[in-house]
Amino acid sequence: MLALSVSLFALGVAAPVSAQEEDDASQRPTAERIIVTGEGLEEAPSEGAYAVTEIDRERIVSTASGRIEDVLRDVAGFQQFRRSDSRSANPTAQGATLRALGGNATSRALVLLDGVPIADPFFGYVPFNAIQPETLSRIRVTRGGGAGPFGAGALAGTIELESAGPAALDPLLASLVVNDREETEASAVLTQELGAGFAVASGRWDRGQGFFTAPAGERIPASARAGFDNWQVGLRGVAPIGRDVEVQARVSLFEDNRTLRFEGADSSNEGQDASLRVVGRGEWAFDALAYVQARNFSNVIISSTQFSRVLDQRNTPSTGLGGKFELRPPVGEAHTLRLGVDYRRADGELQEDNYSAFTGALRERRRAGGVNSNLGFFIEDDWRIGRLLLTGGLRADRTVIEDGFFRAVDASGALVEETLAQDRSDWTLSWRAGAAFEASDALRLRAAAYTGLRLPTLNELYRPFVVFPVVTQANAALENERLEGFEIGVDWQASDALALSLTAFDNRVENAIANVTLAPNLRQRRNLPAIDAQGIEGNVRLGLGRVSLDASLAYTDAAVDGEGPSLPLDGNRPPQTPDFAASATLAWEPSAGWRLAATLRHTAKQFEDDQENDVLPAATTLDAFAEIPVGADFSLMLRGENLTGEEIVTRNAGGAIDLGVPRTVWAGLRYGF
Repeated sequence: MLALSVSLFALGVAAPVSAQEEDDASQRPTAERIIVTGEGLEEAPSEGAYAVTEIDRERIVSTASGRIEDVLRDVAGFQQFRRSDSRSANPTAQGATLRALGGNATSRALVLLDGVPIADPFFGYVPFNAIQPETLSRIRVTRGGGAGPFGAGALAGTIELESAGPAALDPLLASLVVNDREETEASAVLTQELGAGFAVASGRWDRGQGFFTAPAGERIPASARAGFDNWQVGLRGVAPIGRDVEVQARVSLFEDNRTLRFEGADSSNEGQDASLRVVGRGEWAFDALAYVQARNFSNVIISSTQFSRVLDQRNTPSTGLGGKFELRPPVGEAHTLRLGVDYRRADGELQEDNYSAFTGALRERRRAGGVNSNLGFFIEDDWRIGRLLLTGGLRADRTVIEDGFFRAVDASGALVEETLAQDRSDWTLSWRAGAAFEASDALRLRAAAYTGLRLPTLNELYRPFVVFPVVTQANAALENERLEGFEIGVDWQASDALALSLTAFDNRVENAIANVTLAPNLRQRRNLPAIDAQGIEGNVRLGLGRVSLDASLAYTDAAVDGEGPSLPLDGNRPPQTPDFAASATLAWEPSAGWRLAATLRHTAKQFEDDQENDVLPAATTLDAFAEIPVGADFSLMLRGENLTGEEIVTRNAGGAIDLGVPRTVWAGLRYGF
């Protein structure tokens, strides 16, 4: 908890340090006044060579569901393992990936909040409900393997969430909304300038009875609504510690409780995170970061035939810690050179009890866990030659998997099964390279190639799980995933009113980790030879006065690549990956403070399993949002989810299905002053 203590100390001294800087600034010429931003270093020019999508603050705070994962669905190719959001999905199913490289519930995209990786250390999922949309200024999504900071997690790409400062935030921004199921969502963001620095305190509380995920014809007395009750609080401080240097500190706490499918099938997810970041913007620019995460997860599995407890995953404590240092030395105006090192460590332990579905008696007590770590060194250079940009980066990663074990004892304490995994380590080189050519002031042509790396998570290595009656075994011998890919694209900025982006890509993930079917009710996590994915992504933005249209689409042909009778999956589409997805948002802002918007989305059919037996049908949804000023700094908010009442199938296990959010209407007030 050292980082937590340091963060709290930094927040405590932010005001006096800022005040001192302000006093000092009053003695300097106005041009030398210190201004802090709370941001990282400027974007490297290399971004121009890759497929990048940005989402602005206006869109982030005006979605129908009010949730970050809904915002990210605007991005071509973004997906989670399930079509459910963080109110009705099991938290462990909320991995984030891009370009149809899914197939299991772990994130294949690196998700950063102000430069800090936020995926769960044990499971690899992203706690989306711990991120308050109102605190963000923008989201930037870069597709393709990463070779920069924390690049060992950026197999499919990087999703960067950036916090807002006083320039974007009102001193007080608060909202309260309720829906037609009497569920509530309350949030508040308080921003205070402290001399040359600032502090932001935020909190959010969502609660509700939820909806029945089981269709009406399949409900039984044991069926339960997808109830949810989660809260999050955060404190962030930014202060100067020199003319060109600022310190950024954050602490965040969250808790999330959900019920899924049956009475008693409850899950709990909680976390305490802290980070400290020092950014220097002088001639020798640098970005130094340290963070710590303390997380825990519990989950109760209910038999779908006896409707009694069969598994109590009562405790899964885990810890993540890490940091990075990036240096940008002055090497001339034509070059931007980045040198750095980063480190991540994850440790955790599963503690669960297995019960008889018929008698309720304890059968086994199980423990499993281990330690994963990654040390990476990276270098990247961007070289501008007139209208041409050349960029190249290289990473060397030392990955370590150690102390892995699984142990099961019966009710009397007698040993039933024990696995002590062999410690292993490896060095891996990753690279990326690209070029962008400004053919005109409006047209940019780009091409890139890259490799990527992802370690199996502790969950994949050591934790078996049950979605009754299907058992999925862990696999302590899993190897690292490796990606190779290339892409070509064009960006056309015809005017301030029209922008178009189109990218064609070819990606291949070797040793892709998937849940492979061994028998009707038995699966195991295994490395597939490869998953190949080729496709096209497009984005368009059209602005006509106060009316705007933002649209995206992704078509991907993804398949398992393998040979021989030992792999009957050859040619199958990876589970949970549609071949086509599209999103379009039409917005109208008739005057200041007003916003009326409608979002149409379509997702093609998906397969539930690797055998392509169970289908999740295509779904088309319509959402809406309205914000209308009503005076005295108040606005009326109206939100509608799935207004057409589309049946969204999120799970299909041999015909037993779960459904996503039904038609839902929200109304409430937002206050900004």
